[in-house]
Amino acid sequence: MFKMEAAPSLWCPCLTDDQGALYSEGMSEKPDAFFMKRAIRLARLGHGKTRPNPMVGAVVVRDGKVVGEDYHHAPGEPHAEVLALQAAGDRARGATLYTTLEPCCHINKRTPPCTNMIIESGIKQVVSAMKDPNPMVYGKGFEALKRAGIKVVYGVMQAESEKLNEVFIKMMKVGRPFVTLKAAMTMDGRIATASGESKWISGEKSRKDVDKLRATADGVLVGIGTVLADDPMLALRKVKGNNPMRIVVDPYLKTPLQSRLVRSAENIPVFILTTQNASPHQLKSMETAGVKVKVLSDMGGEISFGDILECLGQAGVTHLLVEGGGHINGMALRSGLVDRIIFYIAPIFLCGEDAVGVVGGKAISQLNKAISLEDVKIRRLGNDLRVEGRVKNKG
Repeated sequence: MFKMEAAPSLWCPCLTDDQGALYSEGMSEKPDAFFMKRAIRLARLGHGKTRPNPMVGAVVVRDGKVVGEDYHHAPGEPHAEVLALQAAGDRARGATLYTTLEPCCHINKRTPPCTNMIIESGIKQVVSAMKDPNPMVYGKGFEALKRAGIKVVYGVMQAESEKLNEVFIKMMKVGRPFVTLKAAMTMDGRIATASGESKWISGEKSRKDVDKLRATADGVLVGIGTVLADDPMLALRKVKGNNPMRIVVDPYLKTPLQSRLVRSAENIPVFILTTQNASPHQLKSMETAGVKVKVLSDMGGEISFGDILECLGQAGVTHLLVEGGGHINGMALRSGLVDRIIFYIAPIFLCGEDAVGVVGGKAISQLNKAISLEDVKIRRLGNDLRVEGRVKNKG
């Protein structure tokens, strides 16, 4: 039988401002929304640290007061509900648990089911933002709680919770990574001069922001053109965090063995996607150097973006950051499989068609078929503009 004990060592006020720890009558919003907002704020503290798991926050409330709270810190560590209940200790009996995601109930993972601990803690009600899209959990966690006599409410601030875990949701639903396409460009839409010079188009603040973006991804992808032109490292430079897997689309396996990517493959994973056009000798040399190579179908000297995503999903990549040149950007956009665009626009002009454009390939012929963005956000980073938007689903 599980015995609930308070664990002061796990209690950290997770949110630095403790305003909102107490709900009182007369407040402008309902208590469920009030405490769910707090749970979502907690969940965000795990941003970039929990993949491939979702970000989850949990708050235990008794008599209108927070008595325990926490968030999921990293894969393999206790889930948010467990930490919040441990923080609450005996005060969880008769309380309400707010959680941003349906509590798990399955056992084939590194941590025990949260539903068991919730039931044994004496919680009387669970308020959740959404069902867990994982087929092993979807609705089953709620059913287990209901069978134990616990009241279940879900759908509170669902849209906000879904936005928080859009990467996890996409992987669970379609088995492919969430795709962010990023580029630094001039005011006239160029990413390099005619000679290939591109360092640095964007300013210092933009480059630091890109590092933060890389830290939230588990895969960063470029084409062979970028490797040959820039010899990039594609590693974190200005922020701390886990380096993403470096991925190269290289149909003819032209990546040099002396490139910085290959030379650092033993420390930061490199994954090259090639075709049967690759030299067997070069392929073996890459594998000897510690590079993982996957041979995919050849589509006229190209690899389809859909095949790329399918392969990366199977490799465990949940959030893919595309940092390619115009060719890769065009291929990705025309596939209809990009989820988010982030462009850093520097206040400079290259003034000519011979400079490299941000999107290459054959243009879309009709305006009504153009790729459009929604939920667009623009902010200033030094002298640059950062433009972010979601690719509008035409379906």
